[in-house]
Amino acid sequence: MADVINHRMMNTLLPLLNLPTPKLDAQETAQAISPLKLDRRTYDRALSCVHCGLCLPACPTYLQTGHEAESPRGRIQLMRGLSDGNIEPTRKVREHLDSCLDCRGCESACPSGVVYHELIEETRDRLAKYDREHTPAFESYRGVLKWFVRNVVSHPNRLKASVMPVRLLQRSGVYHVLERLRVMELLPSALRKMERMLPASGPIWPRPLPRFTGAKGMDAVMVALQNAVVIGHKGNARHGPNGLNTRKIVGFFAGCVGSIFYDRTNRQAIQVLSACGVDVYVPPQQGCCGALNKHGGELDRARELARRNIDLFLPRDGTAVDYIVTNIGGCGSTMMEYDVLLRDDPEYASLAREFRRRYRDISQMLAELTLPKMTHEVNVTAAYQDACHLAHAQRIRDVPRELLSRIPGLKLVPLAENELCCGAAGTYNLEHPEMATELADRKLDHIAAAKAEILIAGNAGCAVHLLAQAKARGQTLKVVHPIELIHQAIFGQQIA
Repeated sequence: MADVINHRMMNTLLPLLNLPTPKLDAQETAQAISPLKLDRRTYDRALSCVHCGLCLPACPTYLQTGHEAESPRGRIQLMRGLSDGNIEPTRKVREHLDSCLDCRGCESACPSGVVYHELIEETRDRLAKYDREHTPAFESYRGVLKWFVRNVVSHPNRLKASVMPVRLLQRSGVYHVLERLRVMELLPSALRKMERMLPASGPIWPRPLPRFTGAKGMDAVMVALQNAVVIGHKGNARHGPNGLNTRKIVGFFAGCVGSIFYDRTNRQAIQVLSACGVDVYVPPQQGCCGALNKHGGELDRARELARRNIDLFLPRDGTAVDYIVTNIGGCGSTMMEYDVLLRDDPEYASLAREFRRRYRDISQMLAELTLPKMTHEVNVTAAYQDACHLAHAQRIRDVPRELLSRIPGLKLVPLAENELCCGAAGTYNLEHPEMATELADRKLDHIAAAKAEILIAGNAGCAVHLLAQAKARGQTLKVVHPIELIHQAIFGQQIA
């Protein structure tokens, strides 16, 4: 019965793509097409879809286009068709798969528990391998973006070097002159978008985060002694040279883009964690979490980065941390899935499961700790934006709001369509600027209607994307991370 339903669904969908409709017994047609076979465990995710349509109102691209092939259930049929060898990876098919934001809103809406992101990410990986083995039927500038992500973005020092000329122009005042003369409008659309996403100010070369930050009030010498111990992966108990138990150690992940654009927020997070009575360790030589690679069809590269981070935070012959924390929702959603990425790796599979067990978003970590009293009022009206990879991927919705509710003076106002993607989605806003702009405008309209003075967002991608589009349309917008308001409420320092 399921095969009949799926066949009918395919017969409905394929004419919309201008593709031939296969018959149930068309074995010759299937044999003529090279199937992009999915892992059986991933393919089974597609079999859970009952085509009920409850995902449609949660899918941003379907809401914008009304096109079945731009919906989760439509894309699932396309991915099954590719895996079964019933359809070819034509330009039209790939456009519909590429236009998916991988926001995972459909997963929150799905009553059958379809884990959609595993399907889209592995299919993109198979398509990338297909392109390496065959002459691509069409060219795309996505190759340039992938090169930039692999060779620049995922290497913090290289990313710093690429941003440094802009920082120098900003410091000298030349940048402001170029903006007034509208020189930036001459840039190609993708570069223009990247220019708008750059923060208006920042250090020319951000300093590394402190490697160790002791719990507030600790003597620096004792901090050094307590952190200079060797433990294994599984034990949480620590004993320093004097035999005394030491406090919990939080390993802080800064992120590649976050280490530059969220530098100030990262430092504030470390201060707040320290004030909560834990030691904070920032492993040196940090890089990328692998999110951009994982979403973009480079699973092998994502696995490389996952292994690297596991080695940094859970070294086999060094100091393992009790918790692994990040400020960035997009990074966190990938790190908590290292166990799936590395499930077939005999050396790292168990370590990846342990990594996931110790992972926390910053809001979860603060909720588990004892926060200092927030005695400073923050008298602003704000709207909280549910970042997709916090709300849908990590299912973190209430904890940030509960923390924010403790801040004296802060008034939170509701935001319409809060869980609908803003269009950032990693590099999606550069690869698909039209759709990303439409979704950002939709979100910005809701923010304006809420009459919020500031927007609170727990993901760097959302912040820079919405700021860029607000700038493009002349809308005043200030976006802050929840940790900035919590830091202000504890320490009394105004947010910049």
